[in-house]
Amino acid sequence: MSDVKVATTKEQRLALLEKVGQSLLKMPYKSWNFGDSTGFEGVLVTGKLLKDPKYFSFAEGWFKAWASRPEPFRRLDCTAPGVAMIEVAQEINSKEIFDSLQLLAGYLSSRSKDRGIFDTWESLCLIPPYGGEELPKFEAELLANPPGGTCVDCLHFDPPFFTGLGKALNNPAYTDIGVEQAIAYIDALQLESGIFDHFFLNGVPGTWGQGWGRGQGWALLGMLDVLHQIPKTHSGYNKIKAAAEKLIYAMIKLQREDGRWWCVVDSERSGEEGSTAGFMAAGFARAIKLGIVDQVIVKPAMIKALNGVIADADKAGELQNVTAAVMASTRKSHYEFTPRGFSVPWGQGPLALAIYDTFELV
Repeated sequence: MSDVKVATTKEQRLALLEKVGQSLLKMPYKSWNFGDSTGFEGVLVTGKLLKDPKYFSFAEGWFKAWASRPEPFRRLDCTAPGVAMIEVAQEINSKEIFDSLQLLAGYLSSRSKDRGIFDTWESLCLIPPYGGEELPKFEAELLANPPGGTCVDCLHFDPPFFTGLGKALNNPAYTDIGVEQAIAYIDALQLESGIFDHFFLNGVPGTWGQGWGRGQGWALLGMLDVLHQIPKTHSGYNKIKAAAEKLIYAMIKLQREDGRWWCVVDSERSGEEGSTAGFMAAGFARAIKLGIVDQVIVKPAMIKALNGVIADADKAGELQNVTAAVMASTRKSHYEFTPRGFSVPWGQGPLALAIYDTFELV
């Protein structure tokens, strides 16, 4: 694999990033919802690499507006782009944003827990399976009256937010909450293979949604953010490091020759999913920079993933084959038949992150 070459020049990648960045500025963000984390992180890295201040100003405006009236909080505030907000607050030394972030941290840490994880949903977002598969009786009963639960996406939200806030404010209590949450997600959702399941339901044994590609991206970037923000001497560092390594090597085994992954990583019939390669290119690059993986193995896979996600972008800089918000289902077929073809923060954001995080490596 050592002879894998990047398919585009740096100039070509910068030109693509400018188009991607423009699309990110036009996204219909909400304060807050799923995908906003990679969306705003993509905005910030675009500004850095292009040396264009309008991207930072865009994020700053959003975060100042939110911080002026953060309450009342609601369930989906767990999806706030916490890492991006902390970065902006530090850059402009904003007491107002930091005060609101601490209010948010208080709300998030007040939620009840299941399997050691703060509850995301009072009633999980179960929907009938895409593709129309009939549910067994027990699963139909769950769909009719879903219990609470938590999804792997949230490994990219709560843990890095708390560890990032802990580092920024020199508050080890926040750091410990973030590490505790990351480890709880690993214990609850990572399989022996290294791949993560999508979700669990409160009070219901087992986990569901095995092999969802984009979910592996949420998990990987979340764990790597935490590792970047905590000292190597922290008692939880090695466990999170081992889980991230395990996921990376599992994903490399499942990577296609064109650098991409199937929408469900072990199911060819599930078809294309453009965002997974973006998540993995960025994640593999970050793992290399953290020094937690064998670069001889991981760098070629990173380049292939970068080539794959760039090849999936059209002339306007829109990532193709990105699936809709999958919601959740107890049936694997749901993930295999998820509609695709959307321009969304969880597609454009990872494409921007892939270009940025790999830029100095290739």
